[in-house]
Amino acid sequence: MKHWSRLKPYLRWVILGGTLFFLAKALKDHGQEVASIRIDGRGWVYLAIALCVTLLAHVWTGWVWGWILQTLSQPVRGLWAVRVYLTTNIAKYVPGNIWHYYGRIQAATAVGIPPEVATLSVLLELLLLAAAALLVAFLGVPPGWGLQGLGLAVVLTVIHPALLNVTIQVVSKIKGRANPEAVLLRVKRYPLRPLLGEVGFLGLRGTGFLLTLLALGPVNSDQVLLLLGNFSLAWLLGLVVPGAPGGVGVFEATAIALLHPLLSPAVLLGGIALYRLISILAEAAGAGLAWLGKTTSRPTV
Repeated sequence: MKHWSRLKPYLRWVILGGTLFFLAKALKDHGQEVASIRIDGRGWVYLAIALCVTLLAHVWTGWVWGWILQTLSQPVRGLWAVRVYLTTNIAKYVPGNIWHYYGRIQAATAVGIPPEVATLSVLLELLLLAAAALLVAFLGVPPGWGLQGLGLAVVLTVIHPALLNVTIQVVSKIKGRANPEAVLLRVKRYPLRPLLGEVGFLGLRGTGFLLTLLALGPVNSDQVLLLLGNFSLAWLLGLVVPGAPGGVGVFEATAIALLHPLLSPAVLLGGIALYRLISILAEAAGAGLAWLGKTTSRPTV
């Protein structure tokens, strides 16, 4: 563990440097093709819809986080969960890539949710997002991806209530808090509804990506599932790989590697760059709207 803690900062820089080099080379090789792209009126409509769909995705996953807290026996309101989620989500671009999680934990404990449960809610969200991404990829990518099937099986097992209840008790002991509510808390059912909710989130994010590609060029209908599956894998790597705030660089490099056989270089590179811009604009707009609608009422149902 001591050696890992020393190597971790260097690993982040290696990952960031590698992804930036890959992206720079791709742009160098195909820069003229990307520069030749022109967006017409219909393309701008597609981009506007992509922005709205991506914003809706973030609103929806905030609502799903409320479902996760409800699964953990915390009666929160969906609107409160959405507001907290949107206002903290933009912090994922701060170096460290943990501050959006920290903000949610702080907001949850501020309204009386036990710290152990608040922490578990963000960890469970990560696992559900990973499971949802693997599930979409499993359905969209042709056979031969054995690792993603194995990963999906592992994640679906980890979020079983029996293991979650053990995790709650372990986290409570590590925190050193003799909190009867946390110790006696039991997850009574499999988090199927939040899992399906996160699948919907990935579907919305993938739809925003497809609309962005359509703004630049045609997409064959028989490629839609394959594009969604590969998009989900790229998004998942951007979520879990350390050293890239908000997945910047990792998502782009992975998407290029996975999708280059399916799309022309100009459409692929231009679409990925535009989609990153759309994602940031949607997250900023969501944070602004949530801040404007902020209230101080307790978020119980």
